[in-house]
Amino acid sequence: MAEESNSAPSVNYDGNAIKTVSAFEHIRLRPGMYIGRTGDGSHPDDGIYILLKEIVDNSIDEFIMGTGRRIDVNVEGERVSVRDFGRGIPLDKVVDCVSVMNTGGKYNDDVFQYSIGLNGVGTKAANALSSEFMVCSYRDGHFKEARFACGEIVEERDGATEERNGTFVSFVPDKEIFPDFSFREEYLEKRIWMYVYLNSGLSIYLNGQRYFSSRGLQDLLESESGDERLYDVIAFRSKTVEFALSHCSSYGERCFSFVNGQYTNEGGTHLSAFKEGVLKGINEFSGKNYKADVIRDGMIGAIAIKVRDPKFEGQVKSKLSNTEVRGPVVAAVRDAVVDFLHKNAAVAEVLLEKMTRNEQTQRQIQDLKKKGREASQKTRLRIPKLKDCKFHAGDKWPRKLNKRDTMIFLTEGDSAAGSLEVCRDVNCQAIFALRGKPMNCYGEKFEKIYTNEELTFLMQALGIEDSTDNLRYDRVVLATDADVDGLHIRNLLITFFLTFFEQLVLTGRIYVLETPLFRVQKPKEKPIYCYSEAERDRTAAALGKKAEITRFKGLGEISPKEFGQFIGDDMRLAPVTLDNMRNVPELLGFYMGENTPSRKDYIMTNLEVPKYE
Repeated sequence: MAEESNSAPSVNYDGNAIKTVSAFEHIRLRPGMYIGRTGDGSHPDDGIYILLKEIVDNSIDEFIMGTGRRIDVNVEGERVSVRDFGRGIPLDKVVDCVSVMNTGGKYNDDVFQYSIGLNGVGTKAANALSSEFMVCSYRDGHFKEARFACGEIVEERDGATEERNGTFVSFVPDKEIFPDFSFREEYLEKRIWMYVYLNSGLSIYLNGQRYFSSRGLQDLLESESGDERLYDVIAFRSKTVEFALSHCSSYGERCFSFVNGQYTNEGGTHLSAFKEGVLKGINEFSGKNYKADVIRDGMIGAIAIKVRDPKFEGQVKSKLSNTEVRGPVVAAVRDAVVDFLHKNAAVAEVLLEKMTRNEQTQRQIQDLKKKGREASQKTRLRIPKLKDCKFHAGDKWPRKLNKRDTMIFLTEGDSAAGSLEVCRDVNCQAIFALRGKPMNCYGEKFEKIYTNEELTFLMQALGIEDSTDNLRYDRVVLATDADVDGLHIRNLLITFFLTFFEQLVLTGRIYVLETPLFRVQKPKEKPIYCYSEAERDRTAAALGKKAEITRFKGLGEISPKEFGQFIGDDMRLAPVTLDNMRNVPELLGFYMGENTPSRKDYIMTNLEVPKYE
């Protein structure tokens, strides 16, 4: 019997099938390799902000090297411009520096010792992904200007000028790559504030508004913690290491880490070394042997280091992998913490009181964890809570599979979970079904979670009982109905995360699944799904009188066949984001606390009732 082939129908595979694309063509074909996600500007890590970052990074490098204490950033509609007052690009290399891959001054350690850019790619990516891109360098009374369209040069000019030395870049992101994009002011402000916190003494003007920090990471921590801080910030700065540290009354830990001015939202070796240094410093000063979770509960910290040859995971530089930084960072943090506590007795007293309370809380939690595990072993089989996936965050995938972000959907009831289970990707999509409305965690202590079976199971499913670093999924997706009950459940879950696991929110791990509210179609034609009433009305008008409209009341009403397209490649996820945690207690108190009269007054004052004709 002849051997059967299970391959797809053959395609003519010869020399003509092999293609070579230019570097800029590759950037446009595979933008995710260079800037991460593309997006429309609704997420702080969308590509349009990365393009701006790549340009500003070069201006920051000029400041780090001692020239240019001011940067002007302007965002007007779709156009972005950045003007620095550094040395300016050498005039004979202006075109090459923005259009020839692996070209730049960052390869010369004498010119750029601690640069953010490493591979000569960032500005070229911004050029390639912009419908309009202009660069002009001013040096010693002369200028060189070059204009591009989608990476292709269209014009060059040079001549004399009275402008101060520096570089001016203007660009418009290409709508073929970023359709329907728009810049959000709050995301721009957040990035600018991070730049000035990391570069004390630098002034950045965003649309004419000055942003400035004189104390660096100390200012960052004071802004983030507000009145939650239990004691004055412990701050230290040397040529290559800067850190700031304090404790708050909240739970969990919040840490920010940076390398050469680059925010590493996934941390890395420098963040691990910082935490180790804090642990060793407090233990050395106190003469005790506190465990890591005792010291880190309620801790807020920031670490910034400068490295001559940083090694990152990926072009977007989200995680540092240099192992040689561990020893120097641990030693610097440990010694600075010990020295500060010896010189500031009042701070030391408050800190050690916090450690004592944390120890007591940890003992209570361990007892409750033990009881919770015993209960979960008895009930795990009869409570179908988690439908897990095959792979989790950090796992190595087989070569035959394209590695994707893993996610867990927190669903409202079994009906929605059933639709998801049928159409999900079992490799990377897990489901946790809530039985109803979870406990309102506002004002509760962490120990209370272990008296609530559902939240205990949720923590175990996520793997975050001991640390948010152990999160088993890249994304936690709230998949609730778009009705009053669904929104309430969503708010209760967000309150849970903000109260006890705020680091998941601050690092962009929590999302809300957007699902269609309406299906509009003509008989025997392909349906169109709409996510708003305005979208529904436009679609119905376009289809005419025969258009049939179906309103989805809940996720369970959407058939598995239909639902599959909403959790696939075109899935709409809205990130749950925060500028900082400073006002969160006040906001949670208003919306989730026992202030019914004031909340009722607010609703009655601001409620808008739609008018129907």
